[in-house]
Amino acid sequence: MNKPEPLPENRFFNRELSWLEFNQRVLDHADDENNPALERLKFLAITSSNLDEFFMVRVGGLILQSRRPESFTDPSGRSTAEQLSAIRTRYRKMVDDQYRILLEDIEPTLQAHGIARVTMSEAGEQHQKTVRSVFQTLIQPVLSPQIVSSGEFPLVQVLNIQLCVRLKGLTEETPWDYAIIPLGRAVGRVVTLPTEGGYAYALLEDVVAHHIDEFFNGREVAECIAFRVTRNADIAIQEDSARDLMVGMEELLESRRTSGCVRLEIDERVSEEMLQFLSDKMDLCDQNITSMRGPLDLTYLFQLAGLKGFSALRDPHWAPQHSPEIDPAESMFDNIAQRDLLLLHPYEQFDPVVRLIQEAAEDPDVLAIKQVLYRTSRNSPIVAALMRAAERGKYVTAIVELKARFDEARNIEWAREMEASGVQVVYGVRGLKTHAKICIVVRRETQGIARYVHFGTGNYNEATAALYGDVSMMTCNEEFGADATNFFNSVIGASQPQQFHQLSMAPTSLRTRVLSLIENETRRRAQGQRAVIVAKMNALVDNTIIDALYRASQAGVKIKLNIRGICCLKPGVPGLSENIEVTSIIDRFLEHARIAYFHHGGDEAVFISSADWMPRNLDRRVELFVPVQDTACRQKLLQSLDTYFQDNVNAWQLGPDGVYTRKTPTKGKRFRAQEVLYNTVVAEVKKAEHVRRTHFETHQAEPK
Repeated sequence: MNKPEPLPENRFFNRELSWLEFNQRVLDHADDENNPALERLKFLAITSSNLDEFFMVRVGGLILQSRRPESFTDPSGRSTAEQLSAIRTRYRKMVDDQYRILLEDIEPTLQAHGIARVTMSEAGEQHQKTVRSVFQTLIQPVLSPQIVSSGEFPLVQVLNIQLCVRLKGLTEETPWDYAIIPLGRAVGRVVTLPTEGGYAYALLEDVVAHHIDEFFNGREVAECIAFRVTRNADIAIQEDSARDLMVGMEELLESRRTSGCVRLEIDERVSEEMLQFLSDKMDLCDQNITSMRGPLDLTYLFQLAGLKGFSALRDPHWAPQHSPEIDPAESMFDNIAQRDLLLLHPYEQFDPVVRLIQEAAEDPDVLAIKQVLYRTSRNSPIVAALMRAAERGKYVTAIVELKARFDEARNIEWAREMEASGVQVVYGVRGLKTHAKICIVVRRETQGIARYVHFGTGNYNEATAALYGDVSMMTCNEEFGADATNFFNSVIGASQPQQFHQLSMAPTSLRTRVLSLIENETRRRAQGQRAVIVAKMNALVDNTIIDALYRASQAGVKIKLNIRGICCLKPGVPGLSENIEVTSIIDRFLEHARIAYFHHGGDEAVFISSADWMPRNLDRRVELFVPVQDTACRQKLLQSLDTYFQDNVNAWQLGPDGVYTRKTPTKGKRFRAQEVLYNTVVAEVKKAEHVRRTHFETHQAEPK
């Protein structure tokens, strides 16, 4: 067999810059005048929230890497310093766009519809009077300025807005004194103001700055400026034992409060004196400082986007539909026993998944429930059902992933509450994050023990299930049940992963399975057979899989990829990837499902997964790759997958130069994938209701 030609060295996009382009696509929705104003506001808030996490994790990690003596080069050929420089340039442009969109476009549009931000410098008498009352009764008693002496700078809370106040010094030796006022979260950021119609508000930092003299009676205030600090959250934890893990996670949360500063956001009106003071105290260089020409921390816009009323400024409501495949008059066990069920969230309700666990908690025939919990809602009905099941004497096991980034505190709290209720709580596998989405219910039935299994692409979180595009599959297939049992035995029992009938699990076999499926299509195409790969995921980063896709493309395999976020693969490169098409959809729902299709010689292989094709998912997490075998479920899933590639409204096509180009309707024929998916589900529900109304079921007399 001939050795394949080496692939070109410059075949990968930089991961960080690819992520920034994803965030730009989100920002472009805020910049799109075709979107309703409050929806645009929401997209603007999302870009700000995304950037916070990006700096805490990715930039924080690069800064740590840059301080090591060894030199590092990423797969695109950039050094750490080059990556940081490129990130800062791209980030600065993004920030400028954010404030242009907010100040010059969205705020004037909202004001025309009665939603106005009032600045204290321009507030009228009535608003001034209201603000003064709010300040004196609700704000001033809560906040406490802290004078910064020549000693240590106070611990500044991560991502919270602070005010830095410059005061005329009391002695000639000290021309200036400084004070810090943390605004915290006890007082809301948005201060509602009276208005005859619409909604008026001021921002807390503006209100406090307007009354700053009242904190410093007898002192001359020269300057009051808002700032915000982002700290490195890319901190590792030593997992010496399960017992120590809980303590270690609490220590990690504490360390994030004091880790190095990776970004200082500050009002652009800041003086040179104050900027120098803050830079010195926090040991910052100019590259880590970003001046803003508007309000800091645009995540407050989420609150405005959620204002009641103003329906004309929002997208039409798409209520999640009851799946016509599920009979509400029957238990979930009866529904699943009849056939496998596949649900497309959020178009179809997440309720059946919650209902399965709630029914299992109450059903006297249920013996055990085992479930992985990665991220849950604040008042999770699923966690409540698991605790209730344990209290009723059922054998309940929950794998709670304490290392779920930024949900650690909530998961620690849930773990303790569940343990107190009698749930067997396991903290996952040492050195790995347990990210698989799986639940198994073991039930005693007439014919013996039955196992009901749920697999998903998203978390067991009913709140995000209404906002994220995900897939659920429920089955009582014996092989899936046996595999689910083996999965939990492997993870909980610390045994070597056992052989699965259907599932593939990371980090042991998932990568191998995906590569085998890709290489199988490559071989078939080389033999003159039809070969197709279609996949949908959040991110494509793994070099080995990307290279396998390049080889497949060179062999002539047609490859269509729908990748929401990061894509390090370069599509459309002659001789390398001209058979690969990459699109990205950004719309009202966050695309989160992972789906893969392989033509497989006509014996189509279709999968859902919890894993993206990234090294962290394939090598450092416990993940699942689940085949969809039921014919009806497979057809439903493939129809949805095909729908995504027809979008010409909110889809972007990636070019070989790394530029995303927005697709546009041809001949005026709009095709918006999420809208089509929702309308399809609504039509199926109406069709099922019509069938029920026209189907006569006779009541038979009971036999005597």
